Amino acid sequence: MLAKTDFIDLVPHAEDMCLLDGVLAWDSSTIHAVSTSHVLPSHPLRGAHGLHAVHLAEYGAQAMAVHGALRARDEGRTEPRPGMLVSLRGVKLSVERVDTLQGTLDVHAECLLADDAGAQYTFRICHEGLEIASGRAAVIHPQM
Repeated sequence: MLAKTDFIDLVPHAEDMCLLDGVLAWDSSTIHAVSTSHVLPSHPLRGAHGLHAVHLAEYGAQAMAVHGALRARDEGRTEPRPGMLVSLRGVKLSVERVDTLQGTLDVHAECLLADDAGAQYTFRICHEGLEIASGRAAVIHPQM
């Protein structure tokens, strides 16, 4: 398992906004990350009524960022690369809130397409073996 300290410097998500705790497995096209941050009262996306399931898309997007950073590191690039989430498609949510779910979230992402301009992934988030969110996301990398 890769701990958060193994990838935190590779992604632009800092401090509490890095929602993933670790990476259980990854290869050239997929990643399986885990998180328990959804239950924290100090969660940066939590509102007055808790943490809405729509924020699971951010967990998927962060898995994408970590996956891209790990792939880049294997290619010899180590600087965090800014990305902008530009599209969410086909998002399905099977719960309303996630702060009430005890235990670990399993965050899976699969790269469909990636190049210097951006990437497209599918993601799914599971809790206790049940899928609670899924969808597709696209990220662009602004030219500096």
